Amino acid sequence: MCSIHTVLVLSVLALVSVTPVQVLEFCHSQDMKASNTFKSRWNMSSNLMQDLDQFRVSCTKLIESFPIDELDANFVRHVKNCIFSKSIPTPLRGPLRLAAVSKDVIEGILDFNVAVTQSDDFLNYASGGRLLPGSEPLAHRYGGHQFGYWAGQLGDGRAHSLGQYTNRKGEVWELQLKGSGKTPYSRSGDGRAVIRSSVREFLCSEAMFSLGVPTSRAASLIVSDEPVFRDQFYNGKVKTERGAVVLRLARSWFRIGSLEILSQSGEVDLLRKLLNFVIDEHFTSINSEDPEKYLVFYSHVVNETAHLIAQWMSVGFAHGVCNTDNFSLLSITIDYGPFGFMEAYNPEFVPNTSDDEGRYRIGAQANVGLFNLEKLLVALSPVLSQKQQKMANTVLKGYVDIYQMRIHQLFKAKLGLLGEEEDDGYIIAFLLKMMEETQSDFTVTFRQLSEVSAKRLHNRNFTQMWALEDLSSHALFSDWLSSYVLRLSKQEEENEAARQNRMKNVNPRYVLRNWMAESAIRKAEMDDFSEVELLHHILSSPFVTQETAEEAGYAARPPQWARMLKVSCSS
Repeated sequence: MCSIHTVLVLSVLALVSVTPVQVLEFCHSQDMKASNTFKSRWNMSSNLMQDLDQFRVSCTKLIESFPIDELDANFVRHVKNCIFSKSIPTPLRGPLRLAAVSKDVIEGILDFNVAVTQSDDFLNYASGGRLLPGSEPLAHRYGGHQFGYWAGQLGDGRAHSLGQYTNRKGEVWELQLKGSGKTPYSRSGDGRAVIRSSVREFLCSEAMFSLGVPTSRAASLIVSDEPVFRDQFYNGKVKTERGAVVLRLARSWFRIGSLEILSQSGEVDLLRKLLNFVIDEHFTSINSEDPEKYLVFYSHVVNETAHLIAQWMSVGFAHGVCNTDNFSLLSITIDYGPFGFMEAYNPEFVPNTSDDEGRYRIGAQANVGLFNLEKLLVALSPVLSQKQQKMANTVLKGYVDIYQMRIHQLFKAKLGLLGEEEDDGYIIAFLLKMMEETQSDFTVTFRQLSEVSAKRLHNRNFTQMWALEDLSSHALFSDWLSSYVLRLSKQEEENEAARQNRMKNVNPRYVLRNWMAESAIRKAEMDDFSEVELLHHILSSPFVTQETAEEAGYAARPPQWARMLKVSCSS
């Protein structure tokens, strides 16, 4: 398979005016129609809920739409002919502590006053100790291709869906606890999560939202003194860590693996039922009576997956474990594990120390997306006619063009380029190649290009701009700079300040670098959550220069000790 990253770097000129092949544009699947029922229930200007007893979730739609596992127990087993198993969370053993909370999620999505999170009731509800009113907890059955191979049944091994909540804006969100104990899908796991992985999930899902990348959300992080045993790097060195639970939300947790397990097991009627549900609930632009609806659905997923991975690349994000069971059907970022934000620009960057072959290196993410979409097509084959399968293959062939077009658009925006000029692709590719050869910082190089004036660029005045100083050491920097400054000079319709503001709005000054997360985790493990709180605050406004972030060195050259950090799948 041709490397899409190679195509980007060496052939960006070919991206100009590319038209997606057989793929339909549609409103992002997170945009939902408001519910008239709940409009009448809520006055949009009403006060937020002050009492958790007012808060209700419902599992009715999920339970009534699908067959449920015949056995109602948490022991590990092979499950057939269902989408969900009923499974009760295992309460964290106390004492419990609220380590972090997202006010934006609590008040903006869940409709209750953030002050409620300081109560013992909230600690219990958000850690699995008590069930929310209306909740009938479910564990989702799915399978997946892991590191390129079919792994069979996987499922929610340590996550419990509490139910759906329809907020006063008419949005439907599915609440889930992660780290809340064993389910029928836990295999040899204990169903727990530890502080280090939970801090990372909480911070990164909220940071990605603020970066404008489609993602699940995190409402809270609760930690306990419950001992959890982990072999972090799979080297036989087991150590005791502390348990934690994240309350997270998504419009849906269905993923490619949700369909794969049904197709692989020959459960075609259930496959069709799940597809119909997903389309009716989350792809409302598709006519449910359309005989081509599964093909149109596939077209949407191909399109949006290409867009999502392009957005990952535009902020230097590497997911770390791009298995089919971690790829959302709604094309949002889910299941944060050994992710990483690239520091020095390097297409071979691998955030997951368990990924020995570099399958999920950052430069391979687009190719992996293509692989996963191929597996999705295989899963859909039982419900597609031969003609539709051929059309779906044509749709899939358009994926590379869509991805390249979107990458081209995003990187043009990062460089502040308006309109379309013949050399735009060359300017982008030239810059990336120089960044790779000088090991220039990905985030800060683009940010400093946003902050430097054209005059300073022309004069190569990069005082206090460490990333641009690194870049300017390249032997061909002057050649690239001349091309770039000339290109900017053709944009006569705007002034310098306007160009800088546009670039600052797409080039973050702060991302969740591994060393920043690690520093917060080390403190959190000693019951100091001040840096978790600080990072959450800073990363909620990643495009704005903040004094406290500058003092903490979040936009400075990464410390030397950060180069030794490793992140694994163990959590």
